[in-house]
Amino acid sequence: MPRTTFFAPLFAALLFASGASGEETIRLVSSLPRTGSSNAQTSTIVNGIRLAIEEAGGTVAGFKLAYEDWDDASPERGAWDPAVEAANAQKAVNDPDVMAYIGTYNSGAAKIAMPRLNQAGLLMISPANTAVGLTKPGLGESTEPACYRPSGQVTYFRVVPADDLQGDLGAAWAKELGAKKVFVLHDKEAYGKGLGEVFKASAPKYGIKIVGFEGIDLKAANYRSLVTKIRAADPQAVYFGGTTQSNAGQIAKDLTGAGLKLPFIVPDGCLENAFIESAGVAALEGRTYITFGGVPPERLTGKGAEFVARYVKRFNAQPEAYAVYGYECAAVVIDGIRRAGKKDRGAITAAVRATKDFAGALGTWSFDANGDISLRTVSVNTVKDGKFAFVKVLGQ
Repeated sequence: MPRTTFFAPLFAALLFASGASGEETIRLVSSLPRTGSSNAQTSTIVNGIRLAIEEAGGTVAGFKLAYEDWDDASPERGAWDPAVEAANAQKAVNDPDVMAYIGTYNSGAAKIAMPRLNQAGLLMISPANTAVGLTKPGLGESTEPACYRPSGQVTYFRVVPADDLQGDLGAAWAKELGAKKVFVLHDKEAYGKGLGEVFKASAPKYGIKIVGFEGIDLKAANYRSLVTKIRAADPQAVYFGGTTQSNAGQIAKDLTGAGLKLPFIVPDGCLENAFIESAGVAALEGRTYITFGGVPPERLTGKGAEFVARYVKRFNAQPEAYAVYGYECAAVVIDGIRRAGKKDRGAITAAVRATKDFAGALGTWSFDANGDISLRTVSVNTVKDGKFAFVKVLGQ
């Protein structure tokens, strides 16, 4: 028997085994900042993803579900890193088993991953991105969102309301607090600056005058000189478009340290325990308000409340605000795979794009043509007794 003939059956068997393994496994990956102060929040997002996969039995449509938790932060930055995010996106594109990319946490990171994944026809779904330009024509930069869609198809989706709603209702809340003059700060990043601009644009309709609009230096040790400038402008509230990682806690401490106990309004990027830890309870209680696209875990009802109960039982801890959004991302991806019925990026993305009346932990919702969720709930929360406390649902 010639050598080629002898090895042919063995080679064929190995080839079949490799191919079968590829066909049998569908891989889901997440790209979130797992290094730095975001870790507590993103750990609960990852737990939510894992819980959804476990509840599906680890399989769907005859395929085994495999999940990988990727970090898009670096030790040098202590937060998401553009180079790491780009590498993660390319790694996902290059792996034929990857059918869904769950992320990002930061809107700036999304801008890096979106065009790469879109060009490859790979589904991307975010539990936390809220910058308007990622999906909404005419609300962001002139090239947005087309610049993220080189294929011409919508392959990016998010299960949180965008900042055109949160920024506007943040201004509405400032009015409700009685503020007629507001000083607006932002962190110069996609998420924070975008929110600050929406707040500024919405202010006039609520009778609010913007007495300052400034981007902060993220490398500053403190903001005492900026607080002096804020004092001179004599605002009745301060709004910050930014996150815990972009020094919201330090701003709160410096405002309080200067005796400026004005209402301090911040967005959902601060609705994490790390914000309270960084600022200290004394700098926050009685004056700080956090808007959030949805409601905190303890206010969820129906399937959302059931999710919280299962989460606590499974992980022996309370979920942070975005845990349910990680769960919902994985749940809708699994549903899309089930409806597509095959291991094909285009088919799975199309199935998710067609999601209508999805009865999930967030309620019953659909994706619109831009990939945005139909839910419009925004709540305001405060800090009381060292913990976040729900205040009310805005816009109702």
